[in-house]
Amino acid sequence: MKKNNVRDVALEALLQVEKNQAYSNLLLNAFIKKHAVDKKDIPLFTELVYGTLQRRDTLDFFLEPFLKNSKKLEDWVRILLRLSVYQMIYLDRIPERAIFFEAVEIAKKRGHKGTASLVNGVLRSLQREGVPSVEEIEDDIERIAVKTSHPKWLIEKWAKQFGLAETEKTGETNLLPPVQTARVNKMKETSDSLIEKLNEEGFSVEHGDLSEDAVKSVKGNLVHTQAFKEGLFTIQDESSMLVARALGVEENDNILDACAAPGGKSTHIAELLNGTGHVHSLDIHEHKVKLINEQAERLELGNIQTYALDSRKADEQFEKESFDKILVDAPCSGLGVVRRKPDLKYTKQQADVEKLAKLQYTILETVASLLKKEGRLIYSTCTVDHEENADVVAKFLENHPEFEKDETVASRLPERVKPFIKDGELQILPHYFGTDGFYIAALRKKG
Repeated sequence: MKKNNVRDVALEALLQVEKNQAYSNLLLNAFIKKHAVDKKDIPLFTELVYGTLQRRDTLDFFLEPFLKNSKKLEDWVRILLRLSVYQMIYLDRIPERAIFFEAVEIAKKRGHKGTASLVNGVLRSLQREGVPSVEEIEDDIERIAVKTSHPKWLIEKWAKQFGLAETEKTGETNLLPPVQTARVNKMKETSDSLIEKLNEEGFSVEHGDLSEDAVKSVKGNLVHTQAFKEGLFTIQDESSMLVARALGVEENDNILDACAAPGGKSTHIAELLNGTGHVHSLDIHEHKVKLINEQAERLELGNIQTYALDSRKADEQFEKESFDKILVDAPCSGLGVVRRKPDLKYTKQQADVEKLAKLQYTILETVASLLKKEGRLIYSTCTVDHEENADVVAKFLENHPEFEKDETVASRLPERVKPFIKDGELQILPHYFGTDGFYIAALRKKG
């Protein structure tokens, strides 16, 4: 497949994300199959789509001085220009003459001579004059928003919650490609022997940075390994692996995972139970429950029972005080996983955050009665927003005096995260360890 075809497919994928708000991570695989992207071209295709998406607002800032009538520009032309400028500025290995030639060819094919002339003119002017400096933007919030390509409202919000310096670091880390990490199925394998097996298969793998259960891929997609098929590991981010450890799983525990799909945390809990006890895994969608079952089957875990059930109705299914431990890994805005899903930062709004916080609180309220006295409840999200995290927990504790914060959680988590644990709560920002942004709160039901 010619490289200009790869750019054409990348343009089409970016157009789908923008027009239909399709999720980039799901779309990518579909496009690779549909357009039969050559194996050797997949890294370039992925880089073009993710890179252009990650830096969308920065690229628009660079292009603005060179566009006379930017509002009248067709969507595909704007995306083609972004795609080209991304390559010019961020991909040193591609010669500019090739970028110009292929952009003009695509413009001719999709539009007409006038469009091709416009694309050529804009790119040559930008090459000649250079792009405007982001650092010269005087307003700090606006500068960070443009520099890290995040919406202004989000940067403003984070700056109030974490301060400008931490917000800028978070934004910058969100521009980096994510690292693929895997959780070892310790019922079948040790980390050392798994690393040895994967390296023998021709992959480059080493120990994780944060979780005792983690290995990370330096080269190669671990899903395409024999070891994955054999259920020796699960693909999971390291910050996400801390949840089951925070729960303090003990053999024969009866555990509820109230928002379980796609099953990463449920299977981790089941592995820590070591073939004993039970994990009751709920999800509102049938097709997502299927994903949990598929994972459990691949990993050969027989102690997971799944239910297609809205967790806000869990008290209708289960008896009061019937669980030793409960996990609420709540539906959230996902603003901690922007590196994996860059489109999230453009599509989420403050109204979404408020709506989700209400849903999260309702789920906590519902499952509270199902926990035994002296039982432990872990509340977690893959977002970094106080409104969905600490604020939800504070409101819950205020209205449920039978619960208190469980400060023993620090003893169950790695040394490296201990400086970030305060009063039974842990907030990980992406730049701390290069993981997803994540929040964990440990609560205990009083005896």
